[in-house]
Amino acid sequence: MINEFPQALSIAGSDSGGGAGMQADLKTMQMRHVFATTVLVAITAQNTLGVQDSLALPPKIISEQFASLNADLKIRACKTGMLADSETVETVVQNLKQYDFGPLVVDPVMVAKGGARLLTDDAVKAVKDQLIPLADLVTPNLPEAQVLTDLEITSTSGMEAAAKKLQAMGAKNVLLKGGHFNDAKAARDFVLLEDGTSFWMSSPRIATKRTHGTGDTISACITAELAKGVAMENAIRTGKAYVEATIRDTIQVGHGHGPLNHWAV
Repeated sequence: MINEFPQALSIAGSDSGGGAGMQADLKTMQMRHVFATTVLVAITAQNTLGVQDSLALPPKIISEQFASLNADLKIRACKTGMLADSETVETVVQNLKQYDFGPLVVDPVMVAKGGARLLTDDAVKAVKDQLIPLADLVTPNLPEAQVLTDLEITSTSGMEAAAKKLQAMGAKNVLLKGGHFNDAKAARDFVLLEDGTSFWMSSPRIATKRTHGTGDTISACITAELAKGVAMENAIRTGKAYVEATIRDTIQVGHGHGPLNHWAV
């Protein structure tokens, strides 16, 4: 019976403000009734007003965390978040190739809500060339998708083209988040699955600044569902519904881009 309980892994940076990064992943996985584990790759000094400083951890301690988890636990799905620089990306890729931690969800975190860069230019290339080909699912927002595909995305047809290009780059499934579109009524996301089928998901646009950690939260929810053995499409739809609830049922924390309500159901 040991290790029968579903376990998932967050490979990400720490958000001292608690709204995004590894903290959001842990809260989300806990709410989805999955045991959450972590590989910490970077530390940020961060709050709802922005990122004041950050520090990437040495590759040795990153690899030791992977080895430690593999020696004892049964990780059934994993996700990446903030990976900081190319050395970190390459270290994570090497370990993901070495250990079987189940389906991989890649959230290509590049910029914080307050505008701080969380991924260096050389790391972007490493994500494109080395990490995305390992992904069972990649979950970029529109600005991230534009950087990864070198496409200008200004329409729904542009979103579909970008998703196809991301799939051609090696990602099995693509969730392209459309929250950055200037649509006052709805937030629409496009999903392209491995078998070639696709669909749109839509949720009402909620007028709020309390959206810090949405990308981390939806990818963590999907990862948790995959760890429970849920099919990819159902996991994605559950992630969309959960993050909509966390935005709708707001909590008042911080003076800037406030966090989500991870207690929402």
